Amino acid sequence: MKKKALIGLVLMLSAVVTGQRPYPTMEDVQKFKKSTTCVVLEDNDFSFFNPEIKAAIEKNWTVTPYKFITTAEFDELWGNPDYSFLVLTVSNFSNDKSGSSYNYLNLLLGARVINIDKLPEFCTVPLSTVGGDEEDYTYKIDLVVRFIQHHAKTLVETPSNQALKYLKFYNKNIPEIKKKTILITAGDIDPEINTEEKIKKYYQYPVKIVEDDEIVKAVEEKRPDVLICHKVGPVEGKHTGTCIKMLIGTDDAIMYYYDTHMVDDKNANGMLASDFKRIGR
Repeated sequence: MKKKALIGLVLMLSAVVTGQRPYPTMEDVQKFKKSTTCVVLEDNDFSFFNPEIKAAIEKNWTVTPYKFITTAEFDELWGNPDYSFLVLTVSNFSNDKSGSSYNYLNLLLGARVINIDKLPEFCTVPLSTVGGDEEDYTYKIDLVVRFIQHHAKTLVETPSNQALKYLKFYNKNIPEIKKKTILITAGDIDPEINTEEKIKKYYQYPVKIVEDDEIVKAVEEKRPDVLICHKVGPVEGKHTGTCIKMLIGTDDAIMYYYDTHMVDDKNANGMLASDFKRIGR
């Protein structure tokens, strides 16, 4: 049985997900390279997030020195540009009238600004919908951390590339998807097309519908030429809200696809036929 999320989220940011937080300047990039990244842990003894993020950072993080801190320490340090922060936040979409909020993992640089909404943002990745099941995403944290590090390195190397502000930047990789195998759970697909045979009508390349355990193994083994679907959408029983769809490589931690749609009577909470058509062109 899945356990309901016990997350005591670190921040409640008012900014909507429209790129409103400042994009790093050349000076910010130089400060980030010299910073120590503080990984902010939850104040929750029962958190699933804390052990997963600790393991992911200790295993993968090399772009900067790092340390783990509490939320109280974050409150004291966020204005200090000697530090960067990997921290959970809550945000929403300006066009989402469902009232849904979304958990994000953000990489921010400390700065002497009036509030934390103004901290330079190096990367932000959706993890789940507030109120959802933690076990729907915690096993993907290792891969998300690897992607954030990849993105940060890319930004450091090409700080003038404003397109990096948006995850849709990675849709440039769509042509490569056909060369790889997509692993996806049935729950992350529109029920109208949630069999491999039905998907073949829209996408002729390798797709395997698997259980969560198979995705866990693929991430752990960094399987070559495999993509997993990371979907964030409305909680069970809610029939409206934003559905976010990502395909990420288990070997290279590169994002190959990012898109969103509003869930309604015609558009289910998952990968749609239109998504498969798009990546199969």
